[in-house]
Amino acid sequence: MHLIADGSTAASRLVLVNELETDDGYAFELTSPLFLAVGDRVSFENSNLVVARANGERLRPASSWSTRCRIAYHRPATAS
Repeated sequence: MHLIADGSTAASRLVLVNELETDDGYAFELTSPLFLAVGDRVSFENSNLVVARANGERLRPASSWSTRCRIAYHRPATAS
């Protein structure tokens, strides 16, 4: 599932999260899995994950950043 971590976009369904991956190859790995409930909002403050619950509670789960390396296979273009 694609989550938007802008602090204002709420989760649309119950989600079990164990890591968040950015579009530029970084991953935020949680120490233990976390359930996001409907209405929870995710953001990053000072490079730390913050979950704002619908009831106003704010969580800062233990986690760390890592880098992901990917080797992609690209097929050569074929002549038609």
